[in-house]
Amino acid sequence: MSAPSRFDRGLTDDLMSFLAASPSPYHAVANVAARLEKAGFRQVAETDAWDGTSGGKYVLRGGAIVAWYVPEGAAPHTPFRIVGAHTDSPNLRIKPRPDTGAHGWRQVAVEIYGGPLLNSWLDRDLGLAGRLSLRDGSTRLVNVDRPLLRVPQLAIHLDRSVSAEGLKLDKQRHLQPIWGLGNDVRDGDLISFLAQESGLGAGEVTGWDLMTHSVEPPAYLGRDNELVAGPRMDNLLSVHAGVTALTAVCGADLPYIPVLAAFDHEENGSQSDTGADGPLLGGVLERSVFARGGAYEDRARAFAGTICLSSDTGHAVHPNYAERHDPTHHPRVNGGPILKVNVNNRYATDGSGRAVFAAACEKADVPFQSFVSNNSMPCGTTIGPITAARHGIQTVDIGVAILSMHSARELCGADDPHLLANALVAFLRG
Repeated sequence: MSAPSRFDRGLTDDLMSFLAASPSPYHAVANVAARLEKAGFRQVAETDAWDGTSGGKYVLRGGAIVAWYVPEGAAPHTPFRIVGAHTDSPNLRIKPRPDTGAHGWRQVAVEIYGGPLLNSWLDRDLGLAGRLSLRDGSTRLVNVDRPLLRVPQLAIHLDRSVSAEGLKLDKQRHLQPIWGLGNDVRDGDLISFLAQESGLGAGEVTGWDLMTHSVEPPAYLGRDNELVAGPRMDNLLSVHAGVTALTAVCGADLPYIPVLAAFDHEENGSQSDTGADGPLLGGVLERSVFARGGAYEDRARAFAGTICLSSDTGHAVHPNYAERHDPTHHPRVNGGPILKVNVNNRYATDGSGRAVFAAACEKADVPFQSFVSNNSMPCGTTIGPITAARHGIQTVDIGVAILSMHSARELCGADDPHLLANALVAFLRG
């Protein structure tokens, strides 16, 4: 029998609720904002003049949020300590003309977002969520969190080769979900349905950003409930840990200004006004310096002393594919957060960054592990190198080891969310 957890699972329970309530980046940042408001933070508009008062503040833009806490008496050149993460996950997203179908089936036209494990979206009950843009310029969140769509797999009787040659999916032809029956496909049916679900009148919706999600809720798994299965752990697990840590340290007398930066569009390159390769983070940090009476020299000093932990999920050793991993680096679930290293700068970690993270983990009494890719396998990347290069700040790549990354349903250790959050608290406190 496995050893019992030494942690209260309250934080893991809370993560599971957060995952279920955040089927899109827009829902995720709305839920983060609600937690920040409860902790005393206030939203500031980018179009307004900012003041230099202390306390917690946040900027909300689309599927991204940047929040920071200014301690009482913080100087303009006070460095920042940043937890960076991303709100988006690979999935199927709705096209501009979504109404389609054939042979008596009503279907929805979708586009592939990021790099999902396509087979994980087959024969799964899917809901639909995102935001609707209205004629008056406002937006409305929508979440149909019940079985609405399904991508049906072809029966093996009609494709005997699948057993010998493996499943081969054409992204255009094989992944369009069904959502009903009928021969008369009419433009506007899906959006009219979503407008009605949201209590909106016909014709109010003029734009949309919509995506599918599995409606199966997160759940504990295993004989002793030592695992958690759920959607969007990459990377809402880090977003949840980041907001948990930020709200835990606000109000303290801190030598740094703690920051949470949760970006959108990491899964397709981060190049957007809400992505890590955009100006959002740099603009917020600079305006914070200038609002406290600082000049360019203060900005330069603050950035020179700033450190960012780029927190994203990583690969636990897979028991069925251990040869795909580096033979001397086998991160395990419930073994603590992982430090990601790649000498070709696909991750931003260097030796001094390792020392910063090791010190935080030691202070929090949290074990950590190291991850490097097998030399024969290409290495993924994160917002870490982008953040380091764009803003000239020291960045360290970390995360939680999981299985089934980019699946519609991923798997992590039930203790690891707690361990990551504790390490982030120690890091933000300095």
